[in-house]
Amino acid sequence: MAAIDSAKRANLSRQGAFVRRAAKSLIRKRKKASEPGSPPSSHTGLLREFIYFAYEPFTQSVIIGPVKTNQVFFDGDGEPVTGTVPEVLEYGGSIRVREVFQYGKWRRADLRSRRKLAGLPSRLRKVTIAARPYMAPALVSAKEDLAKVWQNSVRRSA
Repeated sequence: MAAIDSAKRANLSRQGAFVRRAAKSLIRKRKKASEPGSPPSSHTGLLREFIYFAYEPFTQSVIIGPVKTNQVFFDGDGEPVTGTVPEVLEYGGSIRVREVFQYGKWRRADLRSRRKLAGLPSRLRKVTIAARPYMAPALVSAKEDLAKVWQNSVRRSA
């Protein structure tokens, strides 16, 4: 039984690595925005770098996906919401961005310092983003490798 559990843990971790690698390879690092329906472009490379996988021993499964970001966006009531960027990219949707009027144009507000924002006119702008899936296509592209992982994974001991 211990051999089966260790083989299952090793194989699920290997599968997580396959899907993670496939997802990272779908995201291109470039300045141009991607077309809706195709995987997103990463302007800084952070989206591609923050895709991880982990084996969950309690459920005996593997979790694969991007880390929640610490960027702050706002919901419909103006309440701050964090970690929404990877979800909105995968499924599409809308987020609200706080902007300040500075140097003659509206710019995204840097929420790390309230002093810099004091006295400046601000607004919440709703940004709608079309779906740019990358995790679901990564799972589909890695499926043929996933079956090969389980072949001869548990061997009989003599």
